Amino acid sequence: MPEDKFPWVEPPAVAITPCDPWPPPYYLEDNLRKVTPYHFTYNTFCKERWRNREILDIFASEFRDRPTEYYEQAIVEGRVVLNGKPVPSTKTLVRNGDVISHTLHRHEPPCSAKPIGIVHEDDDLIVIDKPAGVPVHPAGRYNFNSVIEIMRADRGYGWNPLPCNRLDRLTSGIMFIGKHKQAAEDMSAQIRGRTVKKEYITRVVGEFPEGEIVCEKPILQISPKLGLNRVRANGKEARTVFKRMAYYPPKDDKGGPAPTDGEAHEGMEWKTKRGYSIVRCMPVTGRTHQIRVHLQFLGHPISNDPIYANQRVFGPSLGRGHSEEENDDDIMTRLARMGKEEIADAVAYHDEMVDAYNKRKAEKMTGEKCDVCATELYSDPGVHELGIYLHARRYRCEEGRWDYETGLPDWALPPPGYEGATEPTHESDPLAVDLKKLGIEDGGDVGDGQGKPLGTAHAAEDGGDHQLIAAGAGA
Repeated sequence: MPEDKFPWVEPPAVAITPCDPWPPPYYLEDNLRKVTPYHFTYNTFCKERWRNREILDIFASEFRDRPTEYYEQAIVEGRVVLNGKPVPSTKTLVRNGDVISHTLHRHEPPCSAKPIGIVHEDDDLIVIDKPAGVPVHPAGRYNFNSVIEIMRADRGYGWNPLPCNRLDRLTSGIMFIGKHKQAAEDMSAQIRGRTVKKEYITRVVGEFPEGEIVCEKPILQISPKLGLNRVRANGKEARTVFKRMAYYPPKDDKGGPAPTDGEAHEGMEWKTKRGYSIVRCMPVTGRTHQIRVHLQFLGHPISNDPIYANQRVFGPSLGRGHSEEENDDDIMTRLARMGKEEIADAVAYHDEMVDAYNKRKAEKMTGEKCDVCATELYSDPGVHELGIYLHARRYRCEEGRWDYETGLPDWALPPPGYEGATEPTHESDPLAVDLKKLGIEDGGDVGDGQGKPLGTAHAAEDGGDHQLIAAGAGA
């Protein structure tokens, strides 16, 4: 075979972490799992969106952990290398196949000290109940404080847990961990093939409508750096079925319903949405932040969501019905300040039982710097910041081969003085929703394609009690 057909190409060189601490330097303090700072080297292949861009521009636009000046100095001083070699200039272009290596003194944020729950375990899989606030994979500021590394530390250095699905860091609930490659591939294929039905439970602002609510607004990633996604006509298709499980209106000081007439909430329009609802969610697709974005669009964001229920970012309407891009730059600027100049301001911090101490105790820059690397140091997060009211409660195989679920989280139970559901019921179960009835079975169209609510004629025909928010429809 001619050599020019299949030339041997050495793989790109990478930098090696100067110290790989084991066991991980965990310690527990104030109900938090913390990690003693340590040196670490990231090795990252060039992503498609990085191709032919200047290396400093990539760091400045993609990573929020450090200021641009830090990355510029790291490149100049050789802490950032390209294919194992010093980078000639901050303007050096990164090409397809390149490996960027960055060695730094790593400061990991704390996460919840709550242990990872085991729902089921066999020779192939572990079904876990992931605590809120813990990322699945090492990413960004997190490494040892991740599901993968916490489980590895518990079971041994040589054990390699293989996640089959992924939950957001702030989300809790069911995840599948493969014990070997074939098991992970098989379960991942099931989930990708939409033969696995998923049910989440959440707690949202205001009185969520009754009946089955279907939102199929497309979702676009606006900023990978900030983790911001929005409803956009040019986004990826996304469909979620919602059904209210309970509504808890506010009470006055005497225990009766709080008055609603004549109230003015200048600058806090969301306060007209009184109380909160427990809502069950069935995502038909699996887009990033899908449930969170759809609930925000419907005007009932998850009440302690630091992004999508943040009035300092989205204003008093909390982004209800927004699907245009004209305010994106302002929104990203305000969001970037959260945790730096300002603390996150989810509406639950105003409207629910978060005591004054925890309202003040939030993660933000302290003004102090690390003695080793001069990194800006953050305060510990407050308890209310370790997760959001979103829990992956149940996953089941459509063919009936397996079914795993957890109970309701504490925040979904009736508050003191109220009566309400303490466990899911079949009648309020989105897993029982007939997707054919709603017209959104896989590959099908939604409703009549006109963006109209399914009115009495449709409901009478199929016996349904549901509404439709269709792609292209207004708010």
